[in-house]
Amino acid sequence: MPTADVVVIGAGVIGCSVAHELARDGWAVTVVDRGHGPGQGSTSASSAVVRFNYSTRTGVAAAWEAKHLWARWEEHLGGADEAGMARFHQTGSLYLDSPEQDRRKVLDLFDQVGVTYEEWDAETIRRRLPQVDPGRHYPPKSLADEAFWDDPTGDLTGYWTPDSGFVDDPTLAAHNLMAAARRRGATFRFGAEVTAVRRDGGRVAGIDLASGERIDAPVVVNVTGPHSGHVNGLAGVLEDFSVRTRPMRQEVHEVPAPDGHGVAQPVVMDLDLGTYSRGTPSGQLLVGGAEPACDPLQWLEDPDTYVPTVTKELYEAQVYRAARRMPELRVPNTPHGVTGVYDVADDWIPIYDRTALPGFYVAIGTSGNQFKNAPIVGRFLAEIIRSCEDDHDHDAEPVRVDLPLTGQYADLGDYSRRRPVNPDSSFSVMG
Repeated sequence: MPTADVVVIGAGVIGCSVAHELARDGWAVTVVDRGHGPGQGSTSASSAVVRFNYSTRTGVAAAWEAKHLWARWEEHLGGADEAGMARFHQTGSLYLDSPEQDRRKVLDLFDQVGVTYEEWDAETIRRRLPQVDPGRHYPPKSLADEAFWDDPTGDLTGYWTPDSGFVDDPTLAAHNLMAAARRRGATFRFGAEVTAVRRDGGRVAGIDLASGERIDAPVVVNVTGPHSGHVNGLAGVLEDFSVRTRPMRQEVHEVPAPDGHGVAQPVVMDLDLGTYSRGTPSGQLLVGGAEPACDPLQWLEDPDTYVPTVTKELYEAQVYRAARRMPELRVPNTPHGVTGVYDVADDWIPIYDRTALPGFYVAIGTSGNQFKNAPIVGRFLAEIIRSCEDDHDHDAEPVRVDLPLTGQYADLGDYSRRRPVNPDSSFSVMG
């Protein structure tokens, strides 16, 4: 019967990061995933944007530290991956103002953490990014709304962060983390579906697989993305959460970049029109939605039942909005892009925590806005696990993690399963 110090359920980019950090700390780690390789679930559909605007100081600090880890990716992993290395492209990001986000609150957090930024008026936007029209269109509208094509009602201002950008291959990034974890002794089991989380003497004891195999372990970590609620149900810990997660279908669309040089396109976060976009190394532009009220959210009862192809309706809604922001953007007739299923917390802020079942931990509610933080999230879970297994009461005195590259810290109580829903959240992918 196989045994491990820790079983990590889920081999997305977050699960692989957790495995890497635990293995680096000397734990015997086994990762199980029902897919056939790392990063094949929500990770594969990520736009992999690296940005810093969050609604909490801890969120900003985590993203700022993670950016510095992406910038020294091979060093962070302790070596290269034979499959190749994911690459961080520092393009800068423009954040256009919107009533949905208080710029001053965000910039105050930037000042506290040390994030570099510039405040831009409309003329600066036109001069620095001539492909972007700063006209005000708020609120975002559906194509069926006669007002969709109305002229702008004024000009927007915004802010620019020169250190942000994107990672060019999110699935490869997960593979890089897997390779690094394996170098440190972690074992990965694919095509392995969990059917039970076992208990013994009031604490977790391991897992059972659909194959009939049992893996004994005194520590189990749930990092299963949109299946996290199901796995929490297997562990019997759902009633201990004041913040819940549920699966939601999402689409990201791909069109030719306005000037054919996608890798040089800055990230544009546009709550005024309810979209975001970023370039690609192949000269394309990825366009996603920021959950505007005019686009109904596609909540799922079962994450395995989602439609895996992009829809013309959502493609046109999001890409035509992006074209209002970038007038030179062409909108091909045939939709092209990817779909995925997010794991969304009530306030779009993740849960990194212990649970009421000793030895059972979670890194959930991460989809849409936590890919960028993957390099540091593994350390968050490793510190929570080490502390709790040493009998520290993380609920009463949350673990604090120092962030050495930026001189900051993260209060992990902000990610508690028992926190109140954060009223300052954007309640969107922005977090």
